[in-house]
Amino acid sequence: MGENHERQFTEMLERDRHLAAMVYDRVKAYGDETAFRHKRDGAWRAITWNELGRLMRSVSAALVDMGVKPGESVGIFSGNRPEWHIADLATLSVRGVTVPVYGTNSAREAEYIVRDAGISVLFAGNREQYEKALSCMGNGSPLRHIVVFDGDVAVDRERGAVNFDELVKPGRELSNGAELDARLASASYDDLATIIYTSGTPGDPKGVMLTHKNFFAMMYATGRYYQRPSKGGHSLCFLPLSHVFERAWSYGVMQYGMVNSYCPDPKLILEYFAEARPMYMTSVPRLWEKIYATIFERLQAASPRKKRLFMWAVETGKRHRSLRDAGARVPAGLALRHFFADRLVLRKLRAVVGGRPVSYNVGGAAFSAEINEFFNGVGITLAQGYGLTEAFPISVSSPEVGIRYGACGRIVPLMQVRISDEGEIQVKGPAVMSGYYNKPEATAAVFTRDGWFKTGDVGHVDSDGYVRITERIKDLIITSGGKNIAPQQIETLVGEDLYIEQIAVIGDGRNYISALVVPSFEALEPYARSAGIPFERPGDLIDRPEIIEFYRQRIEERTRDLGQVEKIKRFTLMAVPFSQENGEITPTMKIKRKVIEKKYGDVIDAMYRGA
Repeated sequence: MGENHERQFTEMLERDRHLAAMVYDRVKAYGDETAFRHKRDGAWRAITWNELGRLMRSVSAALVDMGVKPGESVGIFSGNRPEWHIADLATLSVRGVTVPVYGTNSAREAEYIVRDAGISVLFAGNREQYEKALSCMGNGSPLRHIVVFDGDVAVDRERGAVNFDELVKPGRELSNGAELDARLASASYDDLATIIYTSGTPGDPKGVMLTHKNFFAMMYATGRYYQRPSKGGHSLCFLPLSHVFERAWSYGVMQYGMVNSYCPDPKLILEYFAEARPMYMTSVPRLWEKIYATIFERLQAASPRKKRLFMWAVETGKRHRSLRDAGARVPAGLALRHFFADRLVLRKLRAVVGGRPVSYNVGGAAFSAEINEFFNGVGITLAQGYGLTEAFPISVSSPEVGIRYGACGRIVPLMQVRISDEGEIQVKGPAVMSGYYNKPEATAAVFTRDGWFKTGDVGHVDSDGYVRITERIKDLIITSGGKNIAPQQIETLVGEDLYIEQIAVIGDGRNYISALVVPSFEALEPYARSAGIPFERPGDLIDRPEIIEFYRQRIEERTRDLGQVEKIKRFTLMAVPFSQENGEITPTMKIKRKVIEKKYGDVIDAMYRGA
């Protein structure tokens, strides 16, 4: 089996060779069929494969005119939109290196990446990103040109800025033809494709170097070991393209000739679910936690009869799904009950995500087994995966290989996994990065002497090859009594509560566990009104004794099965959510524990005073 995967992967490399070459092949194959869909001025617009090819060629020609050489870094500082992919593929076409910058990054964060990666050309999405990009120029900066996607932004031409529309004027694709052909002909899967800067780690971000071969390995793993997408499928580009998860998945979408629709703002996801009606997408657990909480919040207002019908339908869906996934025969009686459950309840729940889901990928954080089972029972397949920017993917779950709730799926083809004596997950394979950019010491620190990448995650692999994650090594809390606590497990458990938006568990070096809790005011306000608790602003509620007691009871209920040392002894309700803008969470919604501990040190200390 392993030898077969190796052979098939080699054939894939020889056939597709390079990401830009692969896309140009799809342009020839699919012509006037739709490649991308995006919403502009309130209407959905399509970009065909032929149009995509022309736009790639035009921007490639412009990059050559700007002096971009093979191996040179080109940055993209923008949210999700078709232009992001066009700029990326054009950069790869001239054998450049794409360096993504999260659209929400600060000017300081953007400037660090520009200087560290040596970015000479930076694509900026909107006015705000353009202004931040301008601040990255001068004082020895390598940045020479800025290209702005939004056409209504007035640019400073004297400083090397230009609007994207000027790069893609008809006929531009005809320039620099010989040079473009020569560069693409010399391109190889060993070329460096991107430098992705990690977030959420102490100190300055590190640039993860990934080759075209790395991405092909990612695509091979998801295409061979996961429910394979097919031509005509429709995917929604939801997670930031700056993140390796969405980036790798989107290349796979193009590889299989699917349509990619773009959601520019995660806050608009429900609107885009309804309009784009995706069959596939990448996502994070928090999205499904919020949808789950909303469903059950609305259920509270339903009549007892409707509540009983809902729970009967969901349980029927779970039983039906478990037998189907196990390949077992579904009894006729259960099949009939499922038919009515689906017509009366389940298909209405699927309508929340557009009504035609095939499979949605979930990754980036721990995912509740309870919530996963609920949605799979409804008919919304949520396939969990595990990986890092440095090594993606490591394992995936899918209907084809069996979904085990609470596990991250089976080890994917081409990747090897071992568990160190300390319990750390270590991996080897063609999806593993080549190293950190300009940081040989940091690179050496994350590889063992025999070449295995150290993930920093504690976990184990069961006898069937399913990976289970316990905790990040660096994130473990060690209490003053010497007890090791996995905070993410507690956060996942408590964070599933309808009335909790965010939670940060604290306790390193302390004698017990505490937490900073951000209420879900969307759920809390109706509860307070129904309970007759007066308030003028939502923030007023966090100091009300009855609200504090309400949360104490809910936290105790969620953690009743935990060990005594893992239970939250004290907590503080927070009026303002943790945000990326304030540096408290990463773009993928992971909390930055050390940042939070430092920023809210006084609040935290108060929870331990007198203890």
